[in-house]
Amino acid sequence: MGRTIGTADCSSLYTAYCSKVKGMPPRMTTSSYAVLALLDLKPWTGYELTHQAQRSLRYAWPKSERLLYSEPKKLVELGYATSHQEDSSNRTRNVYTITKEGRRAVNEWTSTRTQPPRLEIEALLRLLFADHGSREDVLGALDELEEDITKDHQAIVDLMGSYLDGGHPFPQRTHLSVLFATFQIEMFRTIKRWIEFARDEIDQWPTTPRPRYDPTHRNSHTPPCQR
Repeated sequence: MGRTIGTADCSSLYTAYCSKVKGMPPRMTTSSYAVLALLDLKPWTGYELTHQAQRSLRYAWPKSERLLYSEPKKLVELGYATSHQEDSSNRTRNVYTITKEGRRAVNEWTSTRTQPPRLEIEALLRLLFADHGSREDVLGALDELEEDITKDHQAIVDLMGSYLDGGHPFPQRTHLSVLFATFQIEMFRTIKRWIEFARDEIDQWPTTPRPRYDPTHRNSHTPPCQR
């Protein structure tokens, strides 16, 4: 028996289904517009578009592969893209192309109010609730955060290096990609400085619940943003 989806269930996962139930067209989201903007660069297959979206958006608007893969069909339903099939290696692939209406929609989107930024870092949650564990636990979480940040930092530095050497797949957009990357690189550097500061602080804690500070020592630790 199929699952009955009520109004309260109409999240991004069920947007298309719920829209049909209510007799309304699918709702455009920020992810929809980002995918539409990628379609303005060139026609893509569904697989290519999802891969490019993950590659391009992961540092600013990370979304699941499943959600990104559903976006082109929504754009076709709204008239912002067309789809045609082509044969490739004994397989049939759907190729998506932006329409004039789609190009107009993405242009209008760039002048609308942006959504407030959201930051999701599990290591910060571990720190916030570190009194449920040990100093070693929270320090381990910071180590993992530093490891992940270091990998992402190096990846984007390498990618931008290749772009500056002429390897950008869309050379006319090199200036946009490089400016975008400078934000990410500076953010990664800031997080690394904060991790060093946090380690120095935690090193002075005898335990995670209610550590007793030496005020004179604590004042010697100035947060990175105030240095």
